[in-house]
Amino acid sequence: MQFSANVEKLNPSATIAVSTLAKKLAAEGRDIINLSAGEPDFDTPAFIAEAGTAAIREGRTRYTPTAGIPGLRVAIAERLSDRSGRAMDPDGVVVTTGAKQALFNAIFTLFGPGDEVLVAAPYWTTYPDLIKIARAEPIEVFGGQSNDFKVTPADLDQSVTDATRGLIINTPCNPTGAVYSEDELCALAEWCRERGVWLLSDEIYRHIYHEGEGAAPGILGLAPGTLGPHVLIDGASKSFAMTGWRIGFTYADTEVTKKFSALQSQITSNAATPSQFAALAAFKEKDSAGIALASMGQAFARRRDLVCRLMDDLLPGVPFIRPCGAFYLFFCVEGFFDEEITSATQWCSQLLQQQGVALVPGAAFGDDSWVRMSFASADEVIEEAFMRISSAVHKDASGQ
Repeated sequence: MQFSANVEKLNPSATIAVSTLAKKLAAEGRDIINLSAGEPDFDTPAFIAEAGTAAIREGRTRYTPTAGIPGLRVAIAERLSDRSGRAMDPDGVVVTTGAKQALFNAIFTLFGPGDEVLVAAPYWTTYPDLIKIARAEPIEVFGGQSNDFKVTPADLDQSVTDATRGLIINTPCNPTGAVYSEDELCALAEWCRERGVWLLSDEIYRHIYHEGEGAAPGILGLAPGTLGPHVLIDGASKSFAMTGWRIGFTYADTEVTKKFSALQSQITSNAATPSQFAALAAFKEKDSAGIALASMGQAFARRRDLVCRLMDDLLPGVPFIRPCGAFYLFFCVEGFFDEEITSATQWCSQLLQQQGVALVPGAAFGDDSWVRMSFASADEVIEEAFMRISSAVHKDASGQ
């Protein structure tokens, strides 16, 4: 069957594929621990869910402006103003159907055939494919493992060409949990500004931060003169446990947002109207939001400490990145390879079939010697998963 060049090289999301297989095995009666999914295990906070259901009861189920209901755009801009310490323009906000559409809008609008887009790696699996959909070329750039794989201007200098038009970073990072400091972000922003390169910063996990109070550093916290052309990608999905509500957004110069909105008007139009009113509560009711964010944040921080301790206790010597944000543990399984198992993809498949633990192989993120574990799960589930993994690797090492 013949397909267009738009999709002939397109692959389904690897993270969704693993989660789907794990759910299928569980439905067949297998005892499966699924630590592959990239979503919080908490229910959406009640005040947000109530706002969404109230919108349905009140008949707020019709079309809205493509870029979002005005009140939500204002509320988001106010939260961004709090974040940056300076006034942000609501007209710079475009509300989208999840952060994926926010990324699609930005990538499809800004890049095209002949363009190269640098992608900080390990990367979220969707970035390269969205770039390919735009007929541009994704260029992977790995930072050093000693720097938690975070890229530096020196790393970028090795890959920049005359065709370079953009750089995509993710902080806190999926899959590593690494967080760029303000100084590191400043250096990247200045590198982009000096070359006229678009900086796309995906900060969807910004409020899931384990190294201090409040949120992780972000590009809007930089001095205005530091930033050149840029787009912020964010949303409600991760921080507010609203993955299924599908609310993301971009913030950029208003001339750019007009193009984003025009593109979106031809694809999906507005994000789901009741979801927008739910998100309005999340962004506007700051006291309730603060309580919810703190509660979930404390649980994630405790789990981060738990997975790091379990790595040290049960898998000593196995390299891993200590996550400073998000809810993922990224660790290297190359030391477990043998004549039959030569990739993380094979290792994860064997682990799922033999031990019933679902992880995502690093091939989805650019390096098939590492794996990603989500610790968005109960402590006892995480502990059981580690016991099974430990049992598997020590059994293999002993040959029994």
